[in-house]
Amino acid sequence: MEDKAIDYEAVFQALPGMVALLTPELVYADANEDFQRLSGRTRDQLVGRYIFDVFPDNPNDPAATGMRDVRASMLRVVATGERDAMALQRYDVEDAVRPGHWEERYWSPINAPVHGPGGQVAYVLHRVEEVTELIRLRGGGGGSDTRARVLEAELYTRARELQELNERLRLAHAREREVALALQEAMLPARRQVGNHRAAVRYRPAVGALNVCGDWYDLIDLVGGNRIGVSVGDVVGHGLPAAGVMGQLRSALSATSRVADGPAQALDILGRYAHVVDGAESATAVTTFIDCDARTITYSSAGHPPPVLVHADGEVELLDRATDPPLDARPDPRPRPQAATTYAEGATLVLYTDGLIERRREDIDTGLARLSDALVRHRTADPESLADAVLLELLPPGGATDDTALIIVRL
Repeated sequence: MEDKAIDYEAVFQALPGMVALLTPELVYADANEDFQRLSGRTRDQLVGRYIFDVFPDNPNDPAATGMRDVRASMLRVVATGERDAMALQRYDVEDAVRPGHWEERYWSPINAPVHGPGGQVAYVLHRVEEVTELIRLRGGGGGSDTRARVLEAELYTRARELQELNERLRLAHAREREVALALQEAMLPARRQVGNHRAAVRYRPAVGALNVCGDWYDLIDLVGGNRIGVSVGDVVGHGLPAAGVMGQLRSALSATSRVADGPAQALDILGRYAHVVDGAESATAVTTFIDCDARTITYSSAGHPPPVLVHADGEVELLDRATDPPLDARPDPRPRPQAATTYAEGATLVLYTDGLIERRREDIDTGLARLSDALVRHRTADPESLADAVLLELLPPGGATDDTALIIVRL
């Protein structure tokens, strides 16, 4: 299909509702057909003229504030470059045919910036909905009818303002999501080789602008001998605060693991640190110390789902014999438990966060069984292919509502 240039002048004129463009000096640059028709002014009577020369306040109404309010709104748009939705305005209009005769009118305006190439406000887009009929007396009704219609118009305006606010919040959260994801990506290691072992790591953010969470993972070489440390964790919360806490906890565990006697002591120290980090409440973590010469895995969990060890023969072992409450869960911390297991060459260790296995209205054992089954069926694949297969089978087609971190290490 051949691309054709869009006639934006025709689009502007055909826009439903009253729409006008004004310069930053509040001079009309254009007005669409509905604006001309409903305001009772021709294009020649508008373009090139100062808005309040065309529509001054009613001189017979000393309490009139329409001109002042509209001017303040438009100047805010010019100064800030942001949209401004106004409350319901009474703004009487002089009859163009009968000079000196003023019509009582009610308007619900929105003023929005149109930015130029350099980012400056080049025009103010002035969109107006006339709501006079909502509050005008019908058949000479009494004052209570007038108040009811004013209230109806006010509710209409408030609903529209709420819609505008929700759109601003959506855009703000979308920007926050992008920053949080960039922060997480910068802080999470991209390493694929730990010691002599191949590893695959995956991070999948939750679907939805509001659901960027604090899932994290870490892979490190431990001091002394042929040993590596593999950990995952999950911070409660969303957005930039959760991403910031995630970075602090990951870095702290990485440091303590290099000097701790074992994973339990590493989590002990991390729990004490979490006690002084705002936003770390109820965070979970699990860490494993792998001795590649002795072929042992020592592990400890702070409220986190158990790692899965898939032996070379397909046997599945859940590392769930050293589970304790989340970080900072006890006012007086006590030593955490740890356990150990052995493995043979060709085994696969899998650590993950709850977004991989948990589903609403489903027991967690169902998710663990689903994960174990996928790991066994694809256990001969290399770590990268295995990670892709697990995510494909376990995550919903449209994406999960919680973040997911996954680490797969071939031992």
